[in-house]
Amino acid sequence: MVDGAPRDATHRRAIARAKVTMLPDTTAKVASNAISKGDVLATARIAGIQAAKRTADLIPLCHPLLVGSVSVNFTIGDDYVEVEAQVETFDRTGVEMEAMTAASVAALTVYDMCKSADRTMSIGALCLWEKTGGRSGSWRRLDAPGEPAAV
Repeated sequence: MVDGAPRDATHRRAIARAKVTMLPDTTAKVASNAISKGDVLATARIAGIQAAKRTADLIPLCHPLLVGSVSVNFTIGDDYVEVEAQVETFDRTGVEMEAMTAASVAALTVYDMCKSADRTMSIGALCLWEKTGGRSGSWRRLDAPGEPAAV
């Protein structure tokens, strides 16, 4: 585990995204809250928030942090649901892993809620989109997932 003790506590923020690709009919059901298992986006939002708060329990050697805020939002396209998770803290280490964990668990929850309607779904494009704070400063993805990131 990296020693974070000598670092200064600063405001840190990270944004991560993931995409659940599905049939257009499934996307329409999600948008109209017609999935038989319940409210997909509300359930996925809660799952993502809980996951961000439990990241240190899931990822070995990840520092436990006092998470200040977590937001999980969704964009619905013709054949996908995109998840965006934003996590903030005032601490000695960043929240990139918390944001990535929130986005991935929210995406998994979308899959779980919709699997009876659509077994063709896939989860992908999980990546860090932005981080601020800490000694490495700010970073923002300027490219599409799967391509080398611009620094």
